[in-house]
Amino acid sequence: MNVTRPLFALMAGIMLGVAATVTTNVVADRSGASGGSIDLPLEHLRAFSEVFSRIRSDYVEEVSAGDLIEDAIRGMLAGLDPYSSYLKPDEFEELQSGTRGEFGGLGLEVGREDGFVKVIAPIDDTPAERAGLQPGDLIIRVDGESTKGMELNEAVRRMRGEPGTTIELTVVREGQDAPFSVSLERDVIRVVSVRARMLEDGFGYVRISQFQSRTGPQLLDALEELSAKGEQPLKGLVLDLRNNPGGVLQAAVAVSDAFLREGTIVYTEGPRERAHMDFDATANDALAGAPIVVLVNGGSASASEIVAGALQDHRRAVLMGAPTFGKGSVQSVLPLNSGSAVKLTTAKYFTPSGRSIEADGIAPDVAIDEALRVARDEDAGREGREPDEQPQEGVERERDEDAVERRREIARDDYAIYEALNLLKGLNILQSQAEGR
Repeated sequence: MNVTRPLFALMAGIMLGVAATVTTNVVADRSGASGGSIDLPLEHLRAFSEVFSRIRSDYVEEVSAGDLIEDAIRGMLAGLDPYSSYLKPDEFEELQSGTRGEFGGLGLEVGREDGFVKVIAPIDDTPAERAGLQPGDLIIRVDGESTKGMELNEAVRRMRGEPGTTIELTVVREGQDAPFSVSLERDVIRVVSVRARMLEDGFGYVRISQFQSRTGPQLLDALEELSAKGEQPLKGLVLDLRNNPGGVLQAAVAVSDAFLREGTIVYTEGPRERAHMDFDATANDALAGAPIVVLVNGGSASASEIVAGALQDHRRAVLMGAPTFGKGSVQSVLPLNSGSAVKLTTAKYFTPSGRSIEADGIAPDVAIDEALRVARDEDAGREGREPDEQPQEGVERERDEDAVERRREIARDDYAIYEALNLLKGLNILQSQAEGR
């Protein structure tokens, strides 16, 4: 069977069609600049057709032409970056379901690293979070099967499934000598994007676990509810973006805009004109200038980094925690006529000051050492009081007892929030002094 020449002619015809389209667009973008032609990689196309022919004629088992072409497409996209991929119709539907806020599985946001599946962040109140999976964990086996070289979409498909069914993940974690296994029971993942509570009178806490289409309005509703609970308007806010893997770009813009009165929020740059986008703030501030402390860590990615970078660049908030993940690229999902789709990196995000988020991430203004945090958590639990709190003589203990106990609970439950609240109080005092209040 000799399919080399017909296939080569077919591939050349496809590539010519693509080249003609691209060349026309380039000429139009250059506003009358002289057009050029894109050279076809004829030698590479010939090699591709020859390999295709050899597989079809000599491989030990019969393989369909469609499967070979599909695998070639997957390999072509996988070689670009960890985020570009080919999506079959069912995979395309799964991707869409994730943005609607409900799906079945473990509650993990994942990427690729060194050929394995890497945990970007576990989603709040899901099997993955309850099992203790952490940002940076490498999943090297799924139900005993190695993920080395496994297509990311395939790994995600295997981890999703009917609620109530179990799955075993083998994990490699930095700082541990050997891989370990975790058994998880799948559940229906209903992502609650925004949670809020009062830390103390006048000081609120908002946790955003993932950016969805309704996150912006939900944030504004949460801030109104917090203000209504206090005896006075909010004097400060802790915005928790730790282990938030990102989500919808427009939601990140809306959250940033809620706290900014003017200026750029984020902009994108790419090789095509349509990849260039600018997002600017409108003239409003839901907190009327009250200070903000944003908590971030290595699981804060993508949309989280857009918010953190915008608030940091505009000096609207102080960032506290650890450097963020560094996922600053834009993926466009391009539907195909077959019902499948291509997820392709088409641009990169930049903060208002021009910093690229990709790879480097966002560095916090105030770093929290994780080992120190854990040690202090344990100290707080043993002593039954907040760290560094000394008994004070002459204090009206009855009046302050409830407030002190709340601070103890915060310190025991999450030392980073305790530190953020202390910083927030200091910022509020400085702001009041500057305004002469």
